[in-house]
Order: sequence, then structure tokens, then C-alpha cells
Amino acid sequence: MAALAWLALFLAAVSAVDRSNFKTCDQSSFCKRQRSVKPGNSPYRALLDSLQLSQDSMKIQLINEANKIPLLLEIYGLKGNMTRIRINELNPLKPRYEVPDVLVQDPPTTRLSVTGRDENSVELSLGDGGHKLILTAKPFRMDLLEGRELVLSVNSRGLLVFEHLRQRKDAFLEKVSSTVVSIWDRINNLFSRGIFPAFLLVPQPEEASKPASEAEEEPGAWEETFKTQTDSKPNGPTSVGLDFSLPGVEHVYGIPEHADNLRLRTTEGGDPYRLYNLDVFQYELYNPMALYGSVPVLLAHNAQRTLGIFWLNAAETWVDITSNTAGKTLFGKMLDYMQGGGETPQTDVRWISESGIIDAFLLLGPTPHDIFRQYASLTGTQALPPLFALAYHQSRWNYNDEEDVGAVDSGFDEHDIPYDVIWLDIEHTDGKRYFTWDPNKFQHPREMLQQLAAKRRKMVSIVDPHIKVDSGYRVHNEIRSQGFYVKTKDGADYEGWCWPGSAGYPDFTNPEMRAWWSNMFSYDRYEGSMENLYTWNDMNEPSVFNGPEVTMHKDAVHQGGWEHRDVHNLYAFYVQMATALGQIQRSGGVERPFVLTRGFFAGSQRYGAVWTGDNAAEWDHLKISIPMCLSLGLVGFSFCGADVGGFFKNPEVELLVRWYQVGAYQPFFRAHAHVDTTRREPWLFGDENKALIRDAIRERYALLPFWYTLFYHSYRTGQPVMRPLWVEYPQDVTTYSIDDQYLLGDALLVHPVTAQGARGVQVYLPGKGEIWYDVHTHQKLHAPQTLYLAVTMSSIPVYQRGGSIVARKERVRRSSDCMHKDPYTLFVALGPQGTAQGDLFLDDGHTFSFETKKQYLHRHFNFSGNVLIASSADPKGTFETEAWIERVVILGAGKPAAVFLQQEGAAETRLDFTHEAETSVLTIRKPAVNIGADWSISLR
Repeated sequence: MAALAWLALFLAAVSAVDRSNFKTCDQSSFCKRQRSVKPGNSPYRALLDSLQLSQDSMKIQLINEANKIPLLLEIYGLKGNMTRIRINELNPLKPRYEVPDVLVQDPPTTRLSVTGRDENSVELSLGDGGHKLILTAKPFRMDLLEGRELVLSVNSRGLLVFEHLRQRKDAFLEKVSSTVVSIWDRINNLFSRGIFPAFLLVPQPEEASKPASEAEEEPGAWEETFKTQTDSKPNGPTSVGLDFSLPGVEHVYGIPEHADNLRLRTTEGGDPYRLYNLDVFQYELYNPMALYGSVPVLLAHNAQRTLGIFWLNAAETWVDITSNTAGKTLFGKMLDYMQGGGETPQTDVRWISESGIIDAFLLLGPTPHDIFRQYASLTGTQALPPLFALAYHQSRWNYNDEEDVGAVDSGFDEHDIPYDVIWLDIEHTDGKRYFTWDPNKFQHPREMLQQLAAKRRKMVSIVDPHIKVDSGYRVHNEIRSQGFYVKTKDGADYEGWCWPGSAGYPDFTNPEMRAWWSNMFSYDRYEGSMENLYTWNDMNEPSVFNGPEVTMHKDAVHQGGWEHRDVHNLYAFYVQMATALGQIQRSGGVERPFVLTRGFFAGSQRYGAVWTGDNAAEWDHLKISIPMCLSLGLVGFSFCGADVGGFFKNPEVELLVRWYQVGAYQPFFRAHAHVDTTRREPWLFGDENKALIRDAIRERYALLPFWYTLFYHSYRTGQPVMRPLWVEYPQDVTTYSIDDQYLLGDALLVHPVTAQGARGVQVYLPGKGEIWYDVHTHQKLHAPQTLYLAVTMSSIPVYQRGGSIVARKERVRRSSDCMHKDPYTLFVALGPQGTAQGDLFLDDGHTFSFETKKQYLHRHFNFSGNVLIASSADPKGTFETEAWIERVVILGAGKPAAVFLQQEGAAETRLDFTHEAETSVLTIRKPAVNIGADWSISLR
């Protein structure tokens, strides 16, 4: 009863984040220790005599001249214009944790060569990128140059700190040693004053030569308490830290997940950005607190180049950002320039992790698209989702029973609103026992799923990674009997409190445990499941209600003896991996999975979608969803969205409508709400608002071919689907801090309305000499310019770039699968030269046949010289479809005398058309050609 009362108190307090539950840097002993080291000469020296050069790497020892502990530095030149830096102890007491499974392969290397050397430095050529690296021995630093230009420096501020593994000394011996050192200090003081002859001076004990940080036991080094929780540290202090300097850079991005602006702020005078997967209820905005996921990738951008730093470490990590231009006004910068250029802008980034090794990848661009390709070559690309996953999802905590699910499903049909997926939260289970159904409320799950399948719709059920401790629960018994739970430091099964009450936590770092979990998704093991049931992994940070910072104790133990502190940020990565593989296995490797995860790490993009967690029905939470998803897109996570309407609280109707309009133009489009909120189905807010919501959802469905094509490109190349303006306009400084509008691919610019009572928005149209078209009015606008657009409640400001071609399906039906054979409309937006191009990817929308059997079509469209040509963008793909083209709409076109269709082996055909002189829109009716055919349309 006491435990249940405690849980009730916890649940009552979830209406707002309690910041005292989560550490600041000063409350995290390793962060505080590392941050206390101030910039200056590094105590580390490179031993040039130890240099070893092989075909693909250079190895050299570093010595800390204060404690004499040797480190091993490895430098690799990687193909694709990247450099890898690894630093580890040369002779650790035992192995330090090195992150597995995140990299998709051992990165291929290029040849290194020594091109210069003197008594204090060595110069290396890094291979295919044309860069060179100068390593200075004392004080140790590395400078990366392109030609004669400095691109990036490592340890130039002397902030390399590597806390070596050590054995804890007996407390009595430690006290004796300290006393001896104190006596020796006093004796030496007498010698130095001439009281005793100098020849009697005896060297002090070795311990006394060490700095205070080594000689004395600092708070938190071997044991640390936060609130009522104590973290034992059998390996003592093990943190690592390193600084990187980026000359000429003022704008840095990435390191999600944080509820903050797209452009990262400097952290001087406050906490660093924290990367530590945590369950943060109703998180605050515009601060560096950790949230549900951690991706240790930072991008730096200026008009000359884009750089990236990937810090491969799964432990708790803090990222400090400093700048010599922070706080300077535009006038101040102009004054610097007038006075001879002033200070060259520079941003310094300091990474601090609690354990593991230093393993850093320098992505050298030089363009944003190069960075995306480079990072994708390391950690993989966004999984290509099944088509239904890009459509609209309806969710809440919770739909009550099978009758409720049926009523909601029918309500969408009755009100003529399309949707693809309905979701079930934790209440659908038998007492929060995952892989089960409530025997009273969901007695016939297969029949329920079959009724959805008959309408070509899907369901997602939640499966969390905390398992109810119950001897009558098969899942618990199997995990316990096979020893698959995470252990306490004393070897017992680790237990904590979560939704079921007392729960065990499977050790997903164990491949055998992951295989067992994957097998649980087979249709015979997950009773009541069918092929149209997909999965939501929530609470997988992991969330432990009674644990430190609402998560697992760091001294819990995983397979191989690794502490949870070493692997924490990987836990959710492995949960989603095992779940996705389970969905693939259940179909014999045929069907693509769909798995939504709340926690994530670098590489999680390979396994499904993410969302921004437990937001609130507030205007600021609507606004922040844009930079949060943009940040994720920059580091590989294209499949991102936010709970439409806000998870907590009840949105006013204006906010709800605007949120649907925003969500319709974000990659993952799901409405979701807390159990204590009022019902929010789209038809519950009056006919006028229902119509506005329906229009937004229908816009999403019309653009599904475009979305699907963007995700195909993301899958192939790592390019973000939803991207900041500066990605496509890297030399336009105006775009660098814009995060209230964005691009979908390079074709559509979206500026959602996110302000209460807005009557207009300021839209920036980038691109010197470019043309943009309002997708609703077809008004032609010239760039660059900032325009004021008057808006009403029906307004969703979207612009198509001149020079692009976008495919749509204008016949919107009740689900995406029902539209599979429907015809396409091509929107051809002419650029300044009267040209345009675009493409379209299509396949069956749900299997791996596009890879395994090359069953797909990738079509290319090109308009030039008044001729629109359709051809294959990839002749390796073949796919039969009945879909055809029913219209071609050309924006910015003059009126032709005639329009003709030409197909190989057929006579030329004259086509009907209309032309609107006021908007210069030419609409060509019913070319009636198969989408997979080659053809041309001529304007004469």
C-alpha cells in the first residue's frame, strides 16, 4: 500500500517538470571536476619518438606530465573526407567501454603519410580530402588545415582531461600516506629555509608530487549522492573531456534532444547542454536540460563550409559552447570590421563524458549535403517507412475498449476525414503486462484488427521495456529464468517502479535478450496480434519512477560487467532495434516495420520514428516543435513529429486547429493526449473547426507521393526530409538563425502559423534571382525578399520553389492504401529560366521488395524548352502499377497554341488545356499516361 501511495503521489506531480529531480553540472561531480579545469597550457605532451605510422592510421603516446599516466592517440583518415580521433589509456587496469553496434561498418580508411616533422611537431596528409593535420607535441594540440587555412583545432584550449582507471586505496593507508606527505612538506620547508643542510634533503614520496586532484579524494570520485540516491563508483572517477575550436564559425547546431532554438546558444555562465536520456514530464522550453534522446553530433556552419563533430560515447555527456562573438551586437561586429577586421569569430566546443573513451569523428564537409552523406556512412540512414506511417495517426491515452476503437474508426468515415492508424496506450493491456490484452475491454483483439484491416487501416499498440514482476506473468518468468534482467551491483535482478508497479528491466545490451524480445512479436507469441499491428516503445530511457533522476541507477550491471553509466544512452537504441527486428522476423523478412520510440541515440534512425515527447497544449510548445524536429533532421532523424494538440492540458480550439496545420507539414503526423484531457477527435469542435482540421489532414494525404519520395532520398543518402533554409542556401546569412520556417526537400517552403490570434506572418523567401509560388493562390513571388502575408484560420503558408516539380494525389480517400492506384497530378513550377525538374518514387509501399527484388519505379521529370519529359531515374527498378497521370499543372507558364503528348510507338496526341492569364497557370487535362511510362508533353 505504501508503494501504491508513493506512485499516486508521483502521478499527481506530473503536471509540471520538477527541475530539482534532475542534475545541474554542479551537481554532477564529473562535470563539475572537468569544468573546473580552465583553458590554458595542456598538461599533455605527445611523445614523438613513440609515433607509429601504418597505411591507414597514426598511433602516438600522450603523457600527462602531472600524473605520468600514458594515453594512446590514434588518428585515422577516413574515406569521404572524414578524420577519426581515438584516445584511450595505454595500459588501463581493465578495458574501458567502447560503443558497439552504432556504426554500420568499420569506416573505410585512406592512406596517411608524414609530410613534415621537427623536434616539436609532425605534419600528416589525411588522404582523399586534401587536408593536412599538424600535431604539436608540447603542449599537445592538433590543427586541421585545408591548404593554408585553419579549419579546426583539437585541444587548442588545453582542456583534454582523461581520468584513468585506478584502484581505491585503503582509507587507513590513505590517511597514513597523507600524514607522511604533510610531514615531508614541513621538513622540506625547513631545508629550504636553510635550517638543515641541503645535502640531507630527501625526495618527497611520489604521491606528494601529484596535483591535489590526484592526491586527494574529491567529492563524488568514488561515491556520489543526489537527493536520496547514492551511486557507488567501483572504478572511481573515469570521465573524459576534449575541446574543439572552430575558427570563423558563429553558428552551431545539433546535439538533440533539447527543447531549444535551432541555433545552439553559448553556455558560458550557465549549464552546458546535457545528453542523458531522461523521462522529463512536461519539459521546460529554451534551456539545455536533457530530454528523452541523445545524439552527440554537432554541426558548425559559415558561408565557406560546414563541419561536423560526432562524439561516439554512450555515457552521460555535457557539451559546453563558448564564442568570442557571443553577445556582440551587429554594430559591434561592424565596428570590429571598420577597425581592421577585429577578432576572427570562433566557436569552441567542449565535450565531457562520464566514462568510456574519446572516439570523435570530424566530418569535414565542406557542404551541408556532404555532412549528411558522411554521417550516414557512419551510422546509417533513416529507415524507409511503410507508406501508411507517413499518413495521419489518431491516438490518446487511452481508447477505452474495442467498442470505443470502433466508434472512433467509424467517426472518421462519418465525417469524411482520412486516417490510417489508431493507437492503444498502456490501458489496453492486462494490468500493464505488455504483449497482453485486457480480458474485459479487449476480449477479441484479432477481430478488432480484422475490422480495421477491412478498411485498409492499421493499429499501433504500446510495448514498454519495463516488465511487471509477477510470478503469474509468462514474459516475466521467461526473462528471469534466462537471467536476462539488468542486475544490481550486488548481482540481484534490478527492480524499479514504473506503470505496472514493481518492474524488472530487460538487459537489451545482451544480444540473446534482444533475440528473445524480437521473437515475442511473432504471431503465436504475441497472442491476438496480426500483420496490421505495429509497435510503440515508450518509457525506454529507461524510465524508473523511483530511480535517480527518474531513471536507472548508474551502478546497475549489464552483460559483460559493464555498468549502466557506460551504456545508458544506448538502452533505448537497443529496445527499438530489437522491436523493429521482431516485426521484420514475424513476416519472414518481407514486411517493413514501423516502430515509434521515445528514447534514442545515434543510429536509432535505422529503426523507425521519434517524437518530441510529453509536450503541453501551449503555443510555445507548438512553436518549439519546429526547431526540435529540424535539429533531429540535421543528425539523421528525418522521421520526427510532435503530439498534435499537446499531450498535457486541453488546447483551446484555435491552438488545436493551428497544431493540425503544423503537424500536416511535419514528417510524423500524430494526434495524442494525456488520459486526463478531454476527448479531441477532430469532429468534436464544431463544423467550422472540423472543416479546417479536415482540410489540413487532406493536404497531408494529397502530398503523400511527395513525402514518400523525400523519405526515399533520405533512406538512400541521409539528406533530411525537413531541413533548415541554410542547408539549401548555405551562403545566405539571413537563413542561419531562422527556425520558424523550413524546407521540405528543396521544393516546398513552409511557414506555419504558430502565434495566437495571428493576422499575418513574416515570410522570408531565399535565393537570389529565384521564384517562389504560393501553393494555394499560385501567386508568383521573386526572391530574396521578406514579405508580410495576411492570414486567416484557414491559412497554411506554403510555397513551391520555381524550378521544382511536385507530384500529388488529389483524390483523397479514407486511408493511404485506398489511394494506391489513384492518379497523380504533377505541379511544375517554372524557374527564372523557364525550367523545372523533379522526381517520384513508388513501390508497393510496405515490403522490402524495392531492395530485395528491385520492384520499384523512380521517375524523373524535366521541363525545358517548353517540353516536359518523363523518364526513368533508375532503370534497375521495375514495378507495375495502374496509377496514371490525370493532370499537369504548370505554374508561371504562358498560354500555348496547342499541347501535344508523345509516346514511343504511338501517334502524337493533342491534349486539352486551360490557361489562367492572371496567375499564369496552365492546366493540362488527362494525359492519361501510366506513371511508369516514358513520354513527353510539348507546348507549342
